[in-house]
Amino acid sequence: MNFETQAIRTQIENALHREHSSPLFLTSSFTFVDAEEARAMFNDEIPGNIYSRYSNPNTDEFVSKMCLLEGAEDGIATATGMSAMFTSIAGLLQSGDHILASRALFGSTHQLLTKILNKWGITHTYFNLQEPDSWESMIKSNTKMIFVETPSNPGLDIVDLEYLGRLSDKHGIILNVDNCFATPYLQNPIEFGAHIVAHSATKFIDGQGRTLGGAILGNKELIEEIRTFARHTGPSLSPFNAWTLSKSLETLAVRMDRHCDNALNIARFLEEHEELKEVKYPFLESHPQYQLARKQMKQGGGIVTFVVKGGLERGASFLNHLKMISLTPNLGDTRTTATHPASTTHSKLTEDERASVGIAPGLIRISVGLENVNDIVDDIKQALLASKLKKKNPVTNDVVD
Repeated sequence: MNFETQAIRTQIENALHREHSSPLFLTSSFTFVDAEEARAMFNDEIPGNIYSRYSNPNTDEFVSKMCLLEGAEDGIATATGMSAMFTSIAGLLQSGDHILASRALFGSTHQLLTKILNKWGITHTYFNLQEPDSWESMIKSNTKMIFVETPSNPGLDIVDLEYLGRLSDKHGIILNVDNCFATPYLQNPIEFGAHIVAHSATKFIDGQGRTLGGAILGNKELIEEIRTFARHTGPSLSPFNAWTLSKSLETLAVRMDRHCDNALNIARFLEEHEELKEVKYPFLESHPQYQLARKQMKQGGGIVTFVVKGGLERGASFLNHLKMISLTPNLGDTRTTATHPASTTHSKLTEDERASVGIAPGLIRISVGLENVNDIVDDIKQALLASKLKKKNPVTNDVVD
């Protein structure tokens, strides 16, 4: 079946009432027919649900769909996107291991690598996306994982997944890809050699700003290691959130088509605006990795970034003048959202660290929603005009445009 059909028609078996929509299983545990069945399930001799921290029909349905859509052998669901990122690393690595990671990462993932994993002796080295010839030379004898996100948050940098797939296989290293911005509808990293794909399902997969969730998908043997770690550390997804996310997947394709159409039109409008220094969108011909984006992705995604003239002050003023677009750090919503990464999602990075991944003081990240594109453009247009910095005539002291 095709993507849309799989996302809609993959369901758990009907229960007693032959319900058309999957029911909710809001239970912490499950019962056994007898003591022997309990023993056999706990020893993995027969399948079945024991405890919702381990598995639940609702989380099973969500994971089954995600595996089909990503082309993965197995997977687990987690409570949040960051629990997926952490568990996909901590469940496979140990003290003394090394991670080679893209410098262009979400702020919390950067904190995970620099402030948390190093407590247990898991080290990392960042590679520069603009210097692919240097990546292989940065692999060490204890490098066990390559971790990247593509497109990156918020710089929308594109990483060459096919190259990294070949590199990871050559050196026997796990390739772990954060596929949050693209979703499985636009990009399937496993096709290019990824062994693990991690998602923040909170974003486009939910798509309506309602719930938190994550997913880790990939090679069956690796997922089994991660599952053991997750079973005993407890980053489990609640049955209700799993049910919500599974229903959300039914509309992922049509939503992403609209997100992408709106985003491309807005990016083209912004590219012609005289008050902006830089506009980035993977499917704009001006994007430095445009050809690579077209190779790896079906469409360009729902995120657009731009740098306003006037820096931090102008950026804040632009956000303050928005009337319809929501000011929130979340993304992937039906509603268009805007944020200023330098002062919010990536504020814990130093100024030099932000500059190294293209986060300028005046950078604005727009998560383009499903509203009429003309209404989104009009709100951005009026906010840019209203936030235009005024200058004073040095002679008369009058304010002039």
